[in-house]
Amino acid sequence: MKRFSNIPLYIVAGTATAALLCGCAARRAATPLTVSPQAAVLSSDSANRVDMDLTIHVPQGYLARRARMVITPQLMVNDTVADEYRPLVVDAPIYDKKRTRRETLEDDFRDPYADVRRTQANRREAFDLAYRQTVTLPQGVAVARIRAVVSEDGCGQCTGIDTIDLAAISNPITLMPEPREALHVAWMDPEFVIRPKVRSGRGEARLQFAINRYDIRLDMGRNRAELDSMVATLQPVLTDSLATINSIEINGMASADGSFATNTALARNRANAAMQWLVARLKVPAAVRRLIKTGSKPEGWEPVLAAMTADGNPDSLAVKHILETYTEGNDDVQEYYIRRLPCWGDIRQKYLQKDRRVEYIYTYTLRSFTDDAELLAMYRTRPDAFNEDELLRVASLAQTDGQRMEVYRTIQHYFPQSQVAANNLASLYLRQDREDEARRVLATPDKLDPEVLNTLAATYIYDGNYQRAIELLRDVDLPQARYNRGLVMAKLRRIDEAYELLAPYKDLNSAIAALSTGHNDEARQVLDALEDHSPLAQYVRCLAAARLGDEATFFRCLPDACKGQRLRERAKQEPDFDAYRADSRFKSAISD
Repeated sequence: MKRFSNIPLYIVAGTATAALLCGCAARRAATPLTVSPQAAVLSSDSANRVDMDLTIHVPQGYLARRARMVITPQLMVNDTVADEYRPLVVDAPIYDKKRTRRETLEDDFRDPYADVRRTQANRREAFDLAYRQTVTLPQGVAVARIRAVVSEDGCGQCTGIDTIDLAAISNPITLMPEPREALHVAWMDPEFVIRPKVRSGRGEARLQFAINRYDIRLDMGRNRAELDSMVATLQPVLTDSLATINSIEINGMASADGSFATNTALARNRANAAMQWLVARLKVPAAVRRLIKTGSKPEGWEPVLAAMTADGNPDSLAVKHILETYTEGNDDVQEYYIRRLPCWGDIRQKYLQKDRRVEYIYTYTLRSFTDDAELLAMYRTRPDAFNEDELLRVASLAQTDGQRMEVYRTIQHYFPQSQVAANNLASLYLRQDREDEARRVLATPDKLDPEVLNTLAATYIYDGNYQRAIELLRDVDLPQARYNRGLVMAKLRRIDEAYELLAPYKDLNSAIAALSTGHNDEARQVLDALEDHSPLAQYVRCLAAARLGDEATFFRCLPDACKGQRLRERAKQEPDFDAYRADSRFKSAISD
């Protein structure tokens, strides 16, 4: 911003014309400068900018015949000049001629006001000066005044001659805390429901058998390792004291090579052989043994086609054509035509599987935990035996935020799509100002519930990314989401929208929004119902009382309102308090 630091600064309190040097001041005391709109109160936007659109009225004869009049707006914070803005400069005709002569005769003469000056042809007439300027307030300034210093050059008697109040700067919405300090985040606490914990698993063993035989030989291929893997999968379930086996199904996979009937019977016998080996190895009790069923499934020619395709064999196209053409019945028809392909020998040698798959599928039910003491005890030793509802109940029983976070992380490990765990863990991270971690947690669930969307928006509000927060909250129909949108709108100085969103909540922020939009009676009603008597609440009560002419309430609340230094400094400049400034009670309250 351009500065005009060479202007003499003479500041005198008050709105009337001030006499600094009696020569010109006495002459102008009866006809001061005026401004419209009179007593304008301007509000700053979200970037702390203020738009001034004022008209200064200069009475007839105010401009001396040989003078240059300079009107310099200055930002006053606590009677200190905090900033200085573009001046208005008016030259009388004689001064204009003298300046023009100097510019002609003196090569090094430069008029510092060349870009802002104007010449008033008839100084005896009254005239208006329009002033339109957007200024940025210094960081942290919410309440201030803009006054203009009027100085003259050329009259031969004085420099600073008058001051005039141009406007006051105040916006109750700036009293609201930062959005991150007042966010409403929904804590999800679902009802604890006892549900059956039925779980399932599956696996397969790739075993090799002698041609047309089903007895298992541990010395063939990887048979021992494949069976050991099968044992390692099923043994924990069969031996778990908390688990009840519902079913175990073992199926042999019938190969494509050979007749369907022969391969199906052979596959079933191989499944039986695997089952017998498993029962003997694990010493499966008779009650569980009766739950084990064996069978067979056709493997078909699809694995052969997949192997040929992966190998880039051009004959795979012929095999694919046969499989797509002959789809009725079992795979004997497909085998008939595949065996007649010129490449059959190559297929039999390279692509027929040399091992046979034995697939196993099992289901079991884990014991439910219904008592809180049992839940806590079992969680310490067997969190893997819990379902999501039980783990959420454990989280609700935790005594500290740290303990809750640990349980929610456990839930995310076992149930990564848990919306409740994601939302509540993110909320706990936000309490610790760890918004980045909160956002990462919320990236896990695929589709977010409204509560979780609101919490995700809160992480962006913490970062000051208000546009992204608005996008997320726009379609979230939750009280917390509407409140948070209101906070963001207030921060962005979209005051009417903030008022509409916050009004239903009847809290201190809604009262501030009401004052900011001129709903003073509504603000007082909200404040009368609040139990909040913090310095900020008392300050807001003072604002409402001052606007409504309630002197008793104003002076009752003012001492508590001024207990905080920030609010006390603001009170010194608050335009709404002007009517009480001369009162000794006001002076006492704002004294440091």
